[in-house]
Order: sequence, then structure tokens, then C-alpha cells
Amino acid sequence: MNELDAPRTPASWRDRPAAQQPSYPDADRLAEVAADLRSRPPLVFAGEVDSLRQQMAKAERGDAFVLMGGDCAESFRDNTATNIRLKLQTILQMAAVLTYGASTPVVKIGRMAGQYAKPRSADTETRDGITLPSYRGDSVNGHPFTPEARVPDPQRMLDAYLRAGTTLNLIRSFTMGGYADLREVHSWNRGFTANPAYKRFESFAEEIDRAMRFMAAAGVDFDALRQVDFYASHEALLLEYEDAMTREDSRSGRLYDTSAHMLWIGERTRGAEDAHVALLAGVHNPVGVKVGPTTTPEELLSLIDHLNPHGEAGRLTVITRMGAERIRDVLPVLIEAVRADGRPLTWVADPMHGNTITAETGYKTREFDTIMDEVRGFFEVHRCLGTVPGGIHVELTGDDVTEVLGGGEHIDVERLAERYETLVDPRLNHQQSLEIAFEVAEMLRG
Repeated sequence: MNELDAPRTPASWRDRPAAQQPSYPDADRLAEVAADLRSRPPLVFAGEVDSLRQQMAKAERGDAFVLMGGDCAESFRDNTATNIRLKLQTILQMAAVLTYGASTPVVKIGRMAGQYAKPRSADTETRDGITLPSYRGDSVNGHPFTPEARVPDPQRMLDAYLRAGTTLNLIRSFTMGGYADLREVHSWNRGFTANPAYKRFESFAEEIDRAMRFMAAAGVDFDALRQVDFYASHEALLLEYEDAMTREDSRSGRLYDTSAHMLWIGERTRGAEDAHVALLAGVHNPVGVKVGPTTTPEELLSLIDHLNPHGEAGRLTVITRMGAERIRDVLPVLIEAVRADGRPLTWVADPMHGNTITAETGYKTREFDTIMDEVRGFFEVHRCLGTVPGGIHVELTGDDVTEVLGGGEHIDVERLAERYETLVDPRLNHQQSLEIAFEVAEMLRG
């Protein structure tokens, strides 16, 4: 049996190099928390995960389009019903616009209910001559720059588990209880298109409204549109947490990471022989891997060998984060290598992480026009090569923050400080998120 064909066990990652892991001061306490997590109920279920794999297989073929969105890093502080509702509302609005623009189903995936850990470029942070561990997300340590807050605490993984569970419960209530009714979602867009800054989208919105009236006149059963499928995802960064949340399905005997429907591996932890790849190679969830502009075809094919050796439909998503200046040059080489290999995968664009800059006022930010340019480049490359642009992956919030420059409301450098609330990376606000949806819908219309 080939090594790549051999069954993986949840513990196989422990023999591999593991990057971006917290340095916990109390190993015994870490073991106690991991044991506690293993005894707790799953957050998602195998049947839900299998349904997402089927939807991702459709996106591979161009029969669906993937929308992944949510916070850069969720915080315990903002884990409120209002914030969850606004974020969900924004994603549902975007999906309604994309569905109409593409005349195809949209696979709705939130960076929600688990995105509590973040990789960092350095293990420590220095301010005014004081050096402390870097903030790695609320499931690891606290954001305040104090020695007490910055010590990694395994108890925080239990807090993250509980908050993820309540978030998922609320999402299920909204998406199954009528809140996601297509008629309601459409009505939410009207305030957006009434803004003079978005005048050029008015005709598009009128088309949607006309289609809704036609369906009503034709006697369409709107009750069938009251519910939507919504899936949760996050970066599988904390190995102890993901390992503890791995369960064997009693129906099939397969292993599932029950912390989310979909997990992804970040650019900083995607070594094919490393721990994060080994862990996700052993579970049946659909998985993603983020690749930047330095990724070689050989590296990508090695990741496919480990994460989807048999080329199963819906299993693997490649999330490109190239930067607007490089995507048109770098992406074609990777696509050609994958096409020659023959095993299927879903291509999704992350136009956020390759375009981060620091404003002259010191705020980390991104420019809306640059984000859109990377999305355009992603579509242009796929259209040129005759391959499928499968989706987009964006960092967003349902709030009216001022963290990304530009957009129809023309946020400038001076306005960044008005509502700069992110704990790590800048996010699109509600209006900018919808603007992206209208732009991408036009691209999907050809």
C-alpha cells in the first residue's frame, strides 16, 4: 500500500512539524482541556458535512458558486446575537445577488462559529520596549497588551467551543425559521441601491425585483424558499482543538472534524509533510488550502497527493491569495499544472490577504479597488484558460466599520479611525460587501 493511500489516524499529525502553535505553560492543563473537549457533543454532523461536499462538487463543475465570508478573527466580545444576525444577513444578501447574476445556486459558507485563532508573522510583539507573546486569537490568549492577557490559556478553547455552539444554534434558527426567505433577503437590498453612491446597480436591482414579481404572479411556492443551507468554516490552526473535535461516524466509520463543516489550511502552515496537512488528510470534511504567489506547481500537486490522492469530487478547494499585481502571472501556471494532473478541485479567490497595506496613519488596511482588481484577474485567468472560477473568500462584517479604503462611500485615510474595530485584519463593511456582490454578479453574467 502506498503511504498516501494508508488510512490516517487523528494522532498522526503529532509526528510532524507543527507551525503556529501556542506555547502553553501548563501541559497537564492542556491535556485536561483536550480530554474535556473529546467528551463533548459535536458542533456539526456527518450528514451536513456530506451535503457540503456534494455542493462543492457542483462548484467544481461550474454548476454552483461558492461564497465564503466572515470575520478575519471572531472575538468573544462580539459574539452577540446582533453581530451574528448582521453578518449572516450580509452573506445572505450577497448570495441573493450572486444567485440572480449567475442563474446558479450559491454555496453559502461563513467564516463563523470557530474562527477564533489566527496565525501571526512573529511569536512576540514589542511596544515601548516591552515584549510579550503575540495575540493569536481569543481561543488562545487575550488582545490587551498585558502579561496576564497574553499568556496562552487552554481554557479558552472550551470558551471557543461553547461560543461556536451558540453561534451555530442561532444560525440554524435564522436559516431554517423564515429569516432567510428569499423575499425578505431581497427587500434588504433596497436600502443599499437607494444610496446615490451605488446608482449604477439600480438597474440590476430592478431586474431582481421584476423576477420576484414574475415568480409571485406565476404562483411559485415561496414556502419552499423559506429555508437555506448555510455552512460554517474556519482555519484549522489549533491542532489540539481540531484533534479533540474529530469523531468517528457510526454510519460509515469515517473520521469527521466536527468543529465545522469545512476546514482550511493557511498559507503559513501548508507544508505537505507537516502537521496541519496530516490532520486534515485523515478527515472526511471538504478541506481548503490557501496558496500564495510563491507556490510552485510541484508544491500544489504534492498537497493534492496528500489531501485528495484519489481525486474525489468536492473534497479539495484551493483558495488563492496572490495579490492583484501578481495573480494574472502566477495563477495560470498553477491551473495548467492541475489541469494536466486531472484530479478535480474547486478554485476560490481570496482577494483580501495579498493586498494588505499600512496607511500613513498607521492603520493596517486594504483598498477596495485593489481587492476588486484581484477578483477580476481571477475571473480573467479562468475565462482565458477555459476553467471554472468557483467562488470568492472575503473578510467582512455586517457592521458599518471603516477599515477598508474606497468603495462607493469613498472611505479615505482620515476616516479609517472612525470605526476601526477589527482585532487583526481589516474587513469589508456591509455596503462594501454588497458592492462586491454586485460586481461579481456582473462578472458571472459574462
